[in-house]
Amino acid sequence: MKKFLKLIGILVVLVILTASVVAALTPWMDRWGATDQEMAATYPGDELLPEPASFINRAITINAPPTAIYPWLVQLDARKGGWYSYTWLETYLLNCRMVNADRIHEEWQNLKVGDQVHMCPGEPAPPPYTVVQIHPDQAIVLGHQENGKWVDIYQFVIVPQADSTSRLILRTRTMMTGGIWTVIHPGVFIMERGLLYGVKERAEQLSQMGNLH
Repeated sequence: MKKFLKLIGILVVLVILTASVVAALTPWMDRWGATDQEMAATYPGDELLPEPASFINRAITINAPPTAIYPWLVQLDARKGGWYSYTWLETYLLNCRMVNADRIHEEWQNLKVGDQVHMCPGEPAPPPYTVVQIHPDQAIVLGHQENGKWVDIYQFVIVPQADSTSRLILRTRTMMTGGIWTVIHPGVFIMERGLLYGVKERAEQLSQMGNLH
């Protein structure tokens, strides 16, 4: 009995320590790579959920023009180009056996408002996103609705810079907080960081090839 109580005590301490570490790192994770100006900026899709319970900005610099970045965003979908993140995590931890494309597929470049964007190729899977807005070479906005109201907005925004680079900003505005959302928060950060680096690598290679189509 004493050993059992000791084990329970250790588990409780580990849970508390883990929660404390996640809480301490959350402000950093929620604005990873983003500048103060980007945090304060207004982007397409903000108006759909003006007062979110959670507001996240992650960003990366890409040495490529928007025309080399945008096509990769258009084919984001577990059933198309994938999510360009960590394949081993997608496959073995999330059970999402997708293929992350390494080239632009013309057959996937006809994204339209109202289309669905899938997180996993099969079932069971999270509800697919709906394409809400498309701004060619500038932004793609995805979202989830409940009872006719947007509860989760996922924004991919490309901002060209004076030095010919671009900033890719991934912004999340959501009402989904607490409970399971707190538990998976660090995992989402890891996967989204991988996504941003995945797009960066592919867009820079495409730009260097001088083939934007």
